[in-house]
Amino acid sequence: MYNFVFQNTTKIYFGPNQLGHLGEELKKFGTRVLLTYGGGSIKKIGLYDRVMEELKKAGLTVFELPGIEPNPRHTTVNKGAEICKKEKIDVLLAVGGGSTIDCTKVIAAAAFYDGDSWDLVTRKAPITKALPIVSILTLAATGSEMNATAVISNLDTNEKLGIHHPLFLPKVSFLDPTNTYSVSAYQTACGAVDIMSHVFDVFYFTAGKKMDLVDRFMEDVLKTVIKYAPLALKEPENYEARANLMWASSWALNRFLETGVSQAASCHAMEHELSAFYDITHGLGLAILTPRWMEYILDESTAPQFKKFGVNVFGIDESLSEMEGAKRAIEVLSDFFFNTLGLQSTLSAIGIDDKNFKLMAKKACKGDVLKGYKHLTPQDVENIFRMCL
Repeated sequence: MYNFVFQNTTKIYFGPNQLGHLGEELKKFGTRVLLTYGGGSIKKIGLYDRVMEELKKAGLTVFELPGIEPNPRHTTVNKGAEICKKEKIDVLLAVGGGSTIDCTKVIAAAAFYDGDSWDLVTRKAPITKALPIVSILTLAATGSEMNATAVISNLDTNEKLGIHHPLFLPKVSFLDPTNTYSVSAYQTACGAVDIMSHVFDVFYFTAGKKMDLVDRFMEDVLKTVIKYAPLALKEPENYEARANLMWASSWALNRFLETGVSQAASCHAMEHELSAFYDITHGLGLAILTPRWMEYILDESTAPQFKKFGVNVFGIDESLSEMEGAKRAIEVLSDFFFNTLGLQSTLSAIGIDDKNFKLMAKKACKGDVLKGYKHLTPQDVENIFRMCL
């Protein structure tokens, strides 16, 4: 295993009736607040009114940036940055899911940059300073509420890129599972896949030696999603289900599972191309890609880990051979994604054909190879895309 440094300083308020602390937390950073949110669902569930009431009680001056997209655009980041500069914003308050929080993170840095925010995402310009961020989570999926990563799209160039910076880590996050009661079955399912994919794409399936403690923690996160996602679909207002999914989301990507592991996320890189070109839901793209990726890289070197996953997480027959067990693990994962969660299983089913596959594969590999559990060439990536049709 690798040496590591672990630090996560996000303060978490977990559970209902915690918003009474919102004003006091925001006032630690100033009095001028930019409230960011998405398409208006927070107004439908009454969260917007509750937040505004707390901000008013705290005597804060509030500005708003609504309409953040599901795959947030760099143009929206630019709008937010302009508000920050014009209104001398002290602190950002993101209310929503991962897209809203991701967009807000880059706004925080772009507020101190005079050019296009895309320069920061592409690392053309360095990030030197950022406004503090507070978040109120409404969707269990990305873990953005407790990590320093953001993913931003550029529709002009058909690019969707991730960027990591310590200054992006939220200072405080409010995690109330009841705020996810109204999340649709589709988005709940996509969020569940995203949580699982963070575990096995980034940490679990790796050629390197891992710490047994962390490995078991990964498996428990996966088993938690497998147990509670179907329950949340059946009973959307089941607090136990929503709470477990929300906390699993945070721990799947708050860097704890990364301790002792060094791994590039190949499935995420491939899916970012799908989202960049077709603006599909991230979790759906991951659901379609992941079993095909596993099938494509299956050989004598990967079979033991795939079988271990099937045995320890899904409880498949341990007496199966390594290869038989690996194939069975892929089968049960596919069944969970497409039958239990009810997600569409092919790209053709969502209207995507092969016309852009070659270009997408080249961009995913950045002209070289796509690193991960098994390094992939552009031709490999194109082949995997075709397996998804």
